[in-house]
Amino acid sequence: MPTFEYWHHHGAISVPDLEAAIAWYGDVLGFKLERRIRIDAIPADVAFVRNGPLRMEIFQVPDAQALPEQRRFPNQDLKTHGNKHISFATGDVHALADELRRRGADMSSSPIRKWGSNVFLRDNAGNLIEFVQEKPETETRAHL
Repeated sequence: MPTFEYWHHHGAISVPDLEAAIAWYGDVLGFKLERRIRIDAIPADVAFVRNGPLRMEIFQVPDAQALPEQRRFPNQDLKTHGNKHISFATGDVHALADELRRRGADMSSSPIRKWGSNVFLRDNAGNLIEFVQEKPETETRAHL
């Protein structure tokens, strides 16, 4: 059986206000607008934002339903089937969490667990985002 290698291309979220989401991802997480498209078949206005190799696709769809309240909390969200959150890695999750708080991010939790540290926050539409503490991929692969 052939072996295939995969890598992250993008995560996708739906928001009520595309302009506000582009601003939030830029101001809080440092993403830059890469491009915009319109998908008439949905219909949706879409923006791709990027920070280094990370890309997010943000959809604004007319008459979309609001995110249910329980989906805004990591442990409660696990009780609903489906995608749970996006997750990024950083070398110092505690320093990042401090900076994100300074930038006004809506922090959900920042536990330190025996297997590592992570922090959850919500974007301006309530979508969950996780940051985990991990060495950069090049360092991790060099030690395998």
